[in-house]
Amino acid sequence: MADRRRRGRALLLAVALTAVACSSDEKAEPADEAPADSAADAEPVVVPPEGDDDPSASPFADRSTDELFGPASLHTFDFTVAESDLQFLDSDPTAEEYVPAAMTFEGETIKVGLRYKGSIGAFVGCVDGPNLFDPSGAKSCTKLSMKVKINWNDDDDEFFGVRKLQLHSMNLDPSQLRERVGYHLLREMGVAVPRSAHARVVVNGEFVGLFALTENIDGRFTRANFNDGTGNLYKEVWPFTASGTVTDEAVYLDSLRTNEGDEGVNASLIRSFAEELLASDDPASVVRQYMDVEQLMSQLAVDRTIRHDDGPFHWYCDDGTVARCGNHNFFFYEDPSAGSITMIPWDLDNTFSNILGDGNPVTPIPDGLGDITADCEVFTYGGFDLTQRSASCDPLFAAWASMEDDYLAAVQRLHEGPLRADRLDPMIDAWIAQITAATVEAAETHDGALDPRDWEIAQTEFRRALDYARYYPIGG
Repeated sequence: MADRRRRGRALLLAVALTAVACSSDEKAEPADEAPADSAADAEPVVVPPEGDDDPSASPFADRSTDELFGPASLHTFDFTVAESDLQFLDSDPTAEEYVPAAMTFEGETIKVGLRYKGSIGAFVGCVDGPNLFDPSGAKSCTKLSMKVKINWNDDDDEFFGVRKLQLHSMNLDPSQLRERVGYHLLREMGVAVPRSAHARVVVNGEFVGLFALTENIDGRFTRANFNDGTGNLYKEVWPFTASGTVTDEAVYLDSLRTNEGDEGVNASLIRSFAEELLASDDPASVVRQYMDVEQLMSQLAVDRTIRHDDGPFHWYCDDGTVARCGNHNFFFYEDPSAGSITMIPWDLDNTFSNILGDGNPVTPIPDGLGDITADCEVFTYGGFDLTQRSASCDPLFAAWASMEDDYLAAVQRLHEGPLRADRLDPMIDAWIAQITAATVEAAETHDGALDPRDWEIAQTEFRRALDYARYYPIGG
Protein backbone atom coordinates (compact mmCIF):
# COMPACT_ATOMS: atom_id res chain seq x y z
CA MET A 1 0.00 0.00 0.00
CA ALA A 2 2.80 2.45 0.87
CA ASP A 3 4.51 1.75 -2.46
CA ARG A 4 1.26 2.42 -4.32
CA ARG A 5 0.80 5.69 -2.45
CA ARG A 6 4.36 6.77 -3.32
CA ARG A 7 3.88 5.91 -6.97
CA GLY A 8 0.57 7.75 -7.00
CA ARG A 9 2.13 10.87 -5.48
CA ALA A 10 4.97 10.74 -8.01
CA LEU A 11 2.50 10.54 -10.90
CA LEU A 12 0.43 13.41 -9.57
CA LEU A 13 3.59 15.47 -9.17
CA ALA A 14 4.69 14.83 -12.73
CA VAL A 15 1.28 15.83 -14.07
CA ALA A 16 1.24 19.04 -12.08
CA LEU A 17 4.69 20.09 -13.23
CA THR A 18 3.28 20.56 -16.73
CA ALA A 19 1.94 23.88 -15.50
CA VAL A 20 5.03 24.96 -13.62
CA ALA A 21 6.21 27.37 -16.31
CA CYS A 22 2.95 29.25 -15.93
CA SER A 23 3.50 29.94 -12.24
CA SER A 24 6.22 31.74 -10.33
CA ASP A 25 8.09 29.76 -7.68
CA GLU A 26 6.49 31.65 -4.83
CA LYS A 27 5.02 34.99 -3.91
CA ALA A 28 7.29 38.01 -4.00
CA GLU A 29 8.41 39.35 -0.67
CA PRO A 30 9.52 42.85 0.23
CA ALA A 31 13.20 43.68 0.01
CA ASP A 32 14.97 43.42 3.35
CA GLU A 33 16.34 46.91 2.80
CA ALA A 34 12.96 48.54 2.10
CA PRO A 35 11.74 51.18 4.58
CA ALA A 36 8.88 50.12 6.79
CA ASP A 37 6.37 52.42 5.09
CA SER A 38 7.25 51.44 1.50
CA ALA A 39 4.86 49.61 -0.79
CA ALA A 40 7.33 46.73 -0.78
CA ASP A 41 6.39 45.94 2.81
CA ALA A 42 2.76 45.22 1.94
CA GLU A 43 2.94 41.40 2.19
CA PRO A 44 0.16 39.46 3.87
CA VAL A 45 1.08 38.74 7.48
CA VAL A 46 -0.55 37.93 10.76
CA VAL A 47 0.12 40.65 13.31
CA PRO A 48 2.28 39.48 16.24
CA PRO A 49 0.53 39.30 19.59
CA GLU A 50 0.53 42.33 21.85
CA GLY A 51 3.31 42.64 24.35
CA ASP A 52 6.13 42.35 21.80
CA ASP A 53 6.66 46.08 21.39
CA ASP A 54 10.23 45.94 22.68
CA PRO A 55 11.73 42.72 21.34
CA SER A 56 15.35 41.99 22.08
CA ALA A 57 17.77 41.70 19.17
CA SER A 58 18.62 38.24 17.89
CA PRO A 59 21.45 36.65 19.92
CA PHE A 60 22.76 35.22 16.63
CA ALA A 61 23.10 38.53 14.77
CA ASP A 62 26.90 38.62 14.91
CA ARG A 63 27.51 35.03 13.83
CA SER A 64 28.62 34.20 10.28
CA THR A 65 26.60 32.68 7.45
CA ASP A 66 29.58 30.37 6.92
CA GLU A 67 28.75 28.80 10.26
CA LEU A 68 25.05 28.51 9.43
CA PHE A 69 25.69 26.69 6.14
CA GLY A 70 28.82 24.89 7.30
CA PRO A 71 28.97 21.27 6.11
CA ALA A 72 30.03 19.81 9.45
CA SER A 73 26.83 20.54 11.39
CA LEU A 74 23.29 19.16 11.15
CA HIS A 75 21.35 22.03 12.70
CA THR A 76 17.97 21.62 14.39
CA PHE A 77 15.33 24.35 14.09
CA ASP A 78 12.66 23.99 16.75
CA PHE A 79 9.50 26.06 16.19
CA THR A 80 6.72 26.74 18.66
CA VAL A 81 3.49 27.95 17.08
CA ALA A 82 0.13 28.64 18.70
CA GLU A 83 -2.26 25.81 17.81
CA SER A 84 -4.70 28.26 16.22
CA ASP A 85 -1.90 29.68 14.06
CA LEU A 86 -0.70 26.22 13.05
CA GLN A 87 -4.24 25.29 12.08
CA PHE A 88 -4.38 28.49 10.05
CA LEU A 89 -1.19 27.51 8.18
CA ASP A 90 -2.31 23.93 7.63
CA SER A 91 -5.76 24.93 6.42
CA ASP A 92 -4.33 26.57 3.28
CA PRO A 93 -0.56 26.27 2.79
CA THR A 94 -0.75 27.80 -0.69
CA ALA A 95 -1.82 31.14 0.80
CA GLU A 96 1.81 31.52 1.94
CA GLU A 97 0.89 33.84 4.81
CA TYR A 98 3.11 34.26 7.86
CA VAL A 99 2.10 33.55 11.43
CA PRO A 100 4.11 34.46 14.55
CA ALA A 101 6.32 31.72 15.95
CA ALA A 102 9.18 31.19 18.36
CA MET A 103 12.32 29.57 16.96
CA THR A 104 14.71 27.84 19.33
CA PHE A 105 18.23 27.24 18.11
CA GLU A 106 21.16 26.08 20.24
CA GLY A 107 19.18 26.83 23.41
CA GLU A 108 18.29 30.41 22.43
CA THR A 109 14.78 31.46 21.40
CA ILE A 110 13.84 34.30 19.06
CA LYS A 111 10.54 35.49 17.63
CA VAL A 112 10.08 34.88 13.89
CA GLY A 113 7.44 34.70 11.20
CA LEU A 114 6.73 31.28 9.68
CA ARG A 115 4.89 30.18 6.54
CA TYR A 116 4.80 27.45 3.94
CA LYS A 117 6.28 28.10 0.50
CA GLY A 118 6.54 26.59 -2.94
CA SER A 119 5.37 26.40 -6.53
CA ILE A 120 2.70 24.17 -8.02
CA GLY A 121 4.97 21.13 -7.93
CA ALA A 122 5.75 21.60 -4.25
CA PHE A 123 2.08 21.37 -3.30
CA VAL A 124 0.91 18.57 -5.61
CA GLY A 125 -0.21 15.62 -3.50
CA CYS A 126 0.37 17.71 -0.39
CA VAL A 127 -2.88 19.69 -0.29
CA ASP A 128 -6.37 18.24 -0.65
CA GLY A 129 -7.90 20.68 -3.15
CA PRO A 130 -9.46 19.21 -6.32
CA ASN A 131 -7.46 21.09 -8.99
CA LEU A 132 -3.91 19.84 -9.62
CA PHE A 133 -3.01 22.97 -11.56
CA ASP A 134 -4.38 25.39 -8.99
CA PRO A 135 -3.36 23.88 -5.64
CA SER A 136 -5.60 24.67 -2.70
CA GLY A 137 -7.01 23.10 0.41
CA ALA A 138 -5.57 21.76 3.62
CA LYS A 139 -2.10 20.30 4.16
CA SER A 140 -2.01 16.55 3.54
CA CYS A 141 1.75 15.79 3.53
CA THR A 142 3.96 15.27 6.55
CA LYS A 143 6.22 18.15 5.56
CA LEU A 144 6.10 21.16 3.26
CA SER A 145 8.79 23.66 2.40
CA MET A 146 8.88 26.60 4.81
CA LYS A 147 10.16 30.15 4.90
CA VAL A 148 11.23 31.81 8.15
CA LYS A 149 11.25 35.58 8.53
CA ILE A 150 13.91 36.48 11.07
CA ASN A 151 13.21 40.23 11.08
CA TRP A 152 9.61 39.63 12.10
CA ASN A 153 9.62 42.21 14.86
CA ASP A 154 12.48 44.42 13.71
CA ASP A 155 13.62 45.08 10.13
CA ASP A 156 17.25 45.01 11.29
CA ASP A 157 17.18 41.65 13.09
CA GLU A 158 19.53 39.04 11.64
CA PHE A 159 20.33 35.39 12.27
CA PHE A 160 23.85 34.38 11.25
CA GLY A 161 23.79 37.39 8.95
CA VAL A 162 20.51 36.51 7.19
CA ARG A 163 16.98 37.78 7.55
CA LYS A 164 15.16 34.84 5.96
CA LEU A 165 15.62 31.08 6.07
CA GLN A 166 14.41 28.67 3.42
CA LEU A 167 13.76 25.09 4.47
CA HIS A 168 13.03 22.91 1.44
CA SER A 169 11.09 19.71 2.03
CA MET A 170 12.94 17.60 -0.58
CA ASN A 171 9.65 15.79 -1.24
CA LEU A 172 10.66 15.46 -4.92
CA ASP A 173 14.11 14.11 -4.12
CA PRO A 174 14.27 10.61 -2.62
CA SER A 175 18.09 10.76 -2.63
CA GLN A 176 17.98 13.86 -0.39
CA LEU A 177 21.20 14.95 -2.13
CA ARG A 178 20.34 16.94 -5.24
CA GLU A 179 20.31 20.49 -3.92
CA ARG A 180 23.34 20.09 -1.71
CA VAL A 181 25.50 18.40 -4.35
CA GLY A 182 24.30 20.58 -7.23
CA TYR A 183 24.94 23.88 -5.49
CA HIS A 184 28.27 22.57 -4.19
CA LEU A 185 29.46 21.78 -7.73
CA LEU A 186 28.38 25.20 -8.96
CA ARG A 187 30.13 27.03 -6.14
CA GLU A 188 33.28 24.96 -6.60
CA MET A 189 33.26 26.10 -10.24
CA GLY A 190 33.16 29.74 -9.18
CA VAL A 191 29.48 30.37 -9.82
CA ALA A 192 27.57 32.74 -7.52
CA VAL A 193 24.88 30.43 -6.12
CA PRO A 194 23.20 29.74 -2.79
CA ARG A 195 24.74 27.40 -0.27
CA SER A 196 22.73 24.39 0.85
CA ALA A 197 23.00 22.08 3.85
CA HIS A 198 20.69 19.69 5.66
CA ALA A 199 18.69 20.53 8.77
CA ARG A 200 16.25 18.93 11.19
CA VAL A 201 12.90 20.64 11.83
CA VAL A 202 10.74 20.28 14.92
CA VAL A 203 7.31 21.92 15.30
CA ASN A 204 5.56 22.06 18.67
CA GLY A 205 7.74 19.30 20.04
CA GLU A 206 7.21 16.88 17.14
CA PHE A 207 10.02 16.01 14.75
CA VAL A 208 8.78 16.90 11.26
CA GLY A 209 11.70 15.62 9.22
CA LEU A 210 14.84 16.41 7.30
CA PHE A 211 14.99 19.53 5.11
CA ALA A 212 17.43 21.27 2.81
CA LEU A 213 18.50 24.57 4.37
CA THR A 214 19.14 26.62 1.23
CA GLU A 215 20.44 30.17 1.19
CA ASN A 216 17.96 32.84 0.17
CA ILE A 217 18.72 34.89 -2.96
CA ASP A 218 18.15 38.50 -1.89
CA GLY A 219 20.01 41.75 -1.25
CA ARG A 220 22.21 40.16 1.40
CA PHE A 221 23.15 37.45 -1.09
CA THR A 222 24.10 39.99 -3.77
CA ARG A 223 26.19 42.01 -1.32
CA ALA A 224 28.03 38.85 -0.28
CA ASN A 225 28.68 37.59 -3.81
CA PHE A 226 29.33 40.69 -5.94
CA ASN A 227 31.77 43.57 -5.65
CA ASP A 228 28.83 45.95 -5.82
CA GLY A 229 25.79 44.21 -4.38
CA THR A 230 23.49 47.23 -4.46
CA GLY A 231 22.10 46.57 -7.94
CA ASN A 232 18.86 45.14 -9.24
CA LEU A 233 18.01 41.48 -8.71
CA TYR A 234 15.28 40.10 -10.98
CA LYS A 235 13.50 36.79 -10.53
CA GLU A 236 12.51 34.70 -13.57
CA VAL A 237 12.47 37.43 -16.20
CA TRP A 238 14.36 36.56 -19.38
CA PRO A 239 15.93 39.38 -21.47
CA PHE A 240 13.92 38.32 -24.54
CA THR A 241 10.33 37.34 -25.14
CA ALA A 242 9.51 34.05 -26.84
CA SER A 243 9.23 35.90 -30.14
CA GLY A 244 12.74 37.33 -29.75
CA THR A 245 11.94 40.93 -28.82
CA VAL A 246 13.43 42.77 -25.86
CA THR A 247 11.45 42.29 -22.64
CA ASP A 248 9.54 45.38 -21.49
CA GLU A 249 10.92 47.33 -18.55
CA ALA A 250 7.65 47.01 -16.63
CA VAL A 251 8.07 43.23 -16.56
CA TYR A 252 11.50 43.64 -14.97
CA LEU A 253 10.28 46.09 -12.37
CA ASP A 254 7.46 43.75 -11.40
CA SER A 255 10.02 40.99 -10.78
CA LEU A 256 12.46 43.01 -8.64
CA ARG A 257 13.77 41.35 -5.48
CA THR A 258 15.95 44.33 -4.48
CA ASN A 259 15.44 48.09 -4.75
CA GLU A 260 11.67 47.70 -5.06
CA GLY A 261 9.93 51.02 -4.89
CA ASP A 262 13.16 53.02 -4.98
CA GLU A 263 12.86 56.36 -6.73
CA GLY A 264 14.31 56.23 -10.23
CA VAL A 265 14.82 52.46 -10.31
CA ASN A 266 14.95 51.14 -13.87
CA ALA A 267 16.06 48.14 -15.93
CA SER A 268 18.18 50.08 -18.40
CA LEU A 269 21.34 48.00 -17.94
CA ILE A 270 19.91 44.58 -18.73
CA ARG A 271 17.71 45.99 -21.49
CA SER A 272 20.71 47.72 -23.09
CA PHE A 273 22.51 44.39 -23.00
CA ALA A 274 19.61 42.74 -24.82
CA GLU A 275 19.26 45.53 -27.38
CA GLU A 276 22.98 45.51 -28.20
CA LEU A 277 23.01 41.75 -28.52
CA LEU A 278 20.11 41.82 -31.00
CA ALA A 279 21.74 44.56 -33.07
CA SER A 280 25.22 43.03 -33.17
CA ASP A 281 26.76 40.97 -35.99
CA ASP A 282 28.88 39.34 -33.27
CA PRO A 283 26.56 38.60 -30.31
CA ALA A 284 29.31 36.71 -28.48
CA SER A 285 31.32 39.92 -28.24
CA VAL A 286 28.37 41.59 -26.49
CA VAL A 287 28.18 38.68 -24.06
CA ARG A 288 31.89 39.11 -23.30
CA GLN A 289 31.34 42.81 -22.66
CA TYR A 290 28.52 42.30 -20.15
CA MET A 291 29.09 38.86 -18.59
CA ASP A 292 31.89 37.00 -16.81
CA VAL A 293 32.34 34.33 -19.47
CA GLU A 294 34.29 31.88 -17.33
CA GLN A 295 31.63 31.94 -14.61
CA LEU A 296 28.82 31.78 -17.19
CA MET A 297 30.28 28.79 -19.02
CA SER A 298 31.04 27.07 -15.72
CA GLN A 299 27.38 27.42 -14.85
CA LEU A 300 26.26 26.05 -18.21
CA ALA A 301 28.69 23.12 -17.94
CA VAL A 302 27.35 22.13 -14.52
CA ASP A 303 23.74 22.76 -15.60
CA ARG A 304 24.02 20.32 -18.50
CA THR A 305 26.09 17.79 -16.56
CA ILE A 306 23.62 17.48 -13.68
CA ARG A 307 20.69 17.94 -16.09
CA HIS A 308 18.99 20.92 -14.50
CA ASP A 309 16.22 20.28 -17.00
CA ASP A 310 13.65 22.23 -14.97
CA GLY A 311 15.88 25.30 -15.19
CA PRO A 312 16.54 28.01 -17.79
CA PHE A 313 17.34 25.50 -20.56
CA HIS A 314 13.78 24.19 -20.57
CA TRP A 315 11.37 26.37 -22.52
CA TYR A 316 7.91 25.06 -21.62
CA CYS A 317 5.12 25.88 -24.09
CA ASP A 318 1.93 25.59 -22.13
CA ASP A 319 -0.54 25.85 -25.02
CA GLY A 320 1.63 24.47 -27.81
CA THR A 321 2.48 27.84 -29.39
CA VAL A 322 5.78 29.71 -29.53
CA ALA A 323 4.23 32.81 -28.00
CA ARG A 324 3.48 30.87 -24.82
CA CYS A 325 6.96 29.39 -24.34
CA GLY A 326 9.03 30.39 -21.33
CA ASN A 327 11.67 29.20 -18.89
CA HIS A 328 12.10 29.55 -15.12
CA ASN A 329 14.20 28.83 -12.01
CA PHE A 330 16.81 31.57 -12.43
CA PHE A 331 17.59 35.13 -11.35
CA PHE A 332 19.49 37.91 -13.12
CA TYR A 333 21.65 40.37 -11.23
CA GLU A 334 22.95 43.74 -12.48
CA ASP A 335 26.20 44.97 -10.95
CA PRO A 336 25.88 48.74 -11.37
CA SER A 337 29.57 49.50 -10.88
CA ALA A 338 30.89 46.86 -13.26
CA GLY A 339 28.00 47.26 -15.70
CA SER A 340 27.72 43.49 -15.74
CA ILE A 341 24.90 40.94 -15.91
CA THR A 342 24.95 37.60 -14.06
CA MET A 343 22.50 34.71 -14.25
CA ILE A 344 21.96 32.86 -10.95
CA PRO A 345 20.48 29.32 -11.01
CA TRP A 346 17.76 28.27 -8.60
CA ASP A 347 15.64 25.28 -7.52
CA LEU A 348 17.75 22.17 -8.16
CA ASP A 349 15.34 19.58 -6.76
CA ASN A 350 14.79 17.95 -10.18
CA THR A 351 18.48 17.74 -11.12
CA PHE A 352 20.26 14.41 -11.71
CA SER A 353 16.98 12.63 -12.53
CA ASN A 354 17.50 12.64 -16.34
CA ILE A 355 21.17 11.61 -16.58
CA LEU A 356 20.68 7.85 -16.98
CA GLY A 357 17.60 8.36 -19.11
CA ASP A 358 14.54 10.55 -19.14
CA GLY A 359 13.47 9.51 -15.67
CA ASN A 360 11.17 12.49 -15.17
CA PRO A 361 8.32 12.51 -17.72
CA VAL A 362 7.89 16.29 -17.46
CA THR A 363 11.32 17.93 -17.36
CA PRO A 364 13.63 16.22 -19.94
CA ILE A 365 14.91 18.14 -22.95
CA PRO A 366 16.67 16.58 -25.95
CA ASP A 367 19.02 19.43 -26.77
CA GLY A 368 22.55 20.17 -25.71
CA LEU A 369 23.93 23.68 -25.83
CA GLY A 370 23.49 24.85 -29.44
CA ASP A 371 21.18 22.03 -30.56
CA ILE A 372 17.90 22.92 -32.23
CA THR A 373 14.97 20.55 -32.66
CA ALA A 374 12.05 21.04 -35.08
CA ASP A 375 13.57 24.13 -36.70
CA CYS A 376 12.58 26.28 -33.70
CA GLU A 377 8.97 25.22 -33.83
CA VAL A 378 7.21 23.80 -30.79
CA PHE A 379 7.61 20.02 -30.42
CA THR A 380 6.60 17.30 -27.98
CA TYR A 381 9.06 15.37 -25.85
CA GLY A 382 9.26 13.30 -22.68
CA GLY A 383 7.09 10.63 -21.17
CA PHE A 384 3.99 12.81 -21.25
CA ASP A 385 4.64 14.29 -24.74
CA LEU A 386 4.57 17.83 -23.37
CA THR A 387 5.40 20.73 -25.65
CA GLN A 388 8.67 22.65 -25.54
CA ARG A 389 11.01 24.69 -27.73
CA SER A 390 14.78 24.52 -28.11
CA ALA A 391 16.65 26.98 -25.88
CA SER A 392 19.08 27.97 -28.65
CA CYS A 393 16.21 29.51 -30.60
CA ASP A 394 16.48 32.32 -28.05
CA PRO A 395 18.98 35.09 -29.00
CA LEU A 396 20.88 34.88 -25.70
CA PHE A 397 21.24 31.10 -25.73
CA ALA A 398 22.25 31.28 -29.40
CA ALA A 399 25.03 33.71 -28.48
CA TRP A 400 26.22 31.44 -25.67
CA ALA A 401 26.17 28.41 -27.97
CA SER A 402 28.47 30.18 -30.42
CA MET A 403 31.15 30.27 -27.70
CA GLU A 404 31.90 26.56 -28.00
CA ASP A 405 35.56 26.69 -27.03
CA ASP A 406 34.75 28.49 -23.79
CA TYR A 407 32.03 25.97 -23.02
CA LEU A 408 34.21 22.92 -23.67
CA ALA A 409 36.96 24.42 -21.52
CA ALA A 410 34.45 24.75 -18.66
CA VAL A 411 33.34 21.14 -19.10
CA GLN A 412 36.97 20.08 -18.86
CA ARG A 413 37.51 22.15 -15.69
CA LEU A 414 34.47 20.52 -14.12
CA HIS A 415 35.62 16.98 -14.89
CA GLU A 416 39.18 17.59 -13.85
CA GLY A 417 38.10 19.34 -10.67
CA PRO A 418 34.93 19.27 -8.53
CA LEU A 419 33.26 16.33 -10.31
CA ARG A 420 36.17 13.96 -9.75
CA ALA A 421 35.25 10.93 -7.64
CA ASP A 422 38.15 11.40 -5.24
CA ARG A 423 36.99 14.95 -4.50
CA LEU A 424 33.21 14.62 -4.47
CA ASP A 425 32.39 11.09 -3.31
CA PRO A 426 33.96 11.29 0.18
CA MET A 427 31.96 14.46 0.76
CA ILE A 428 28.74 12.73 -0.29
CA ASP A 429 29.60 9.83 2.03
CA ALA A 430 29.99 12.27 4.92
CA TRP A 431 26.68 13.99 4.15
CA ILE A 432 24.84 10.68 3.97
CA ALA A 433 26.30 9.64 7.32
CA GLN A 434 25.28 13.00 8.74
CA ILE A 435 21.59 12.61 7.80
CA THR A 436 21.08 8.86 8.27
CA ALA A 437 19.80 9.05 11.85
CA ALA A 438 17.37 11.86 10.99
CA THR A 439 16.05 9.94 7.98
CA VAL A 440 15.41 6.85 10.13
CA GLU A 441 13.85 9.02 12.84
CA ALA A 442 11.45 10.57 10.32
CA ALA A 443 10.39 7.14 9.04
CA GLU A 444 9.77 5.95 12.59
CA THR A 445 7.75 9.06 13.40
CA HIS A 446 5.56 9.50 10.31
CA ASP A 447 3.84 6.93 8.07
CA GLY A 448 4.26 9.19 5.04
CA ALA A 449 7.98 9.80 5.49
CA LEU A 450 10.66 8.51 3.12
CA ASP A 451 11.29 4.80 3.68
CA PRO A 452 15.01 4.25 4.45
CA ARG A 453 15.03 1.34 2.00
CA ASP A 454 13.77 3.63 -0.76
CA TRP A 455 16.38 6.17 0.28
CA GLU A 456 19.13 3.58 -0.16
CA ILE A 457 17.85 2.74 -3.64
CA ALA A 458 17.75 6.45 -4.54
CA GLN A 459 21.32 6.90 -3.28
CA THR A 460 22.46 4.06 -5.54
CA GLU A 461 20.72 5.64 -8.53
CA PHE A 462 22.25 9.00 -7.67
CA ARG A 463 25.77 7.53 -7.61
CA ARG A 464 25.15 5.67 -10.87
CA ALA A 465 24.08 8.95 -12.47
CA LEU A 466 27.23 10.66 -11.21
CA ASP A 467 29.44 7.89 -12.56
CA TYR A 468 27.72 8.05 -15.93
CA ALA A 469 28.20 11.81 -16.08
CA ARG A 470 31.91 11.37 -15.34
CA TYR A 471 32.44 8.83 -18.13
CA TYR A 472 30.31 10.63 -20.73
CA PRO A 473 31.02 14.37 -20.47
CA ILE A 474 28.41 16.71 -21.91
CA GLY A 475 29.98 18.21 -25.04
CA GLY A 476 33.01 15.98 -24.67
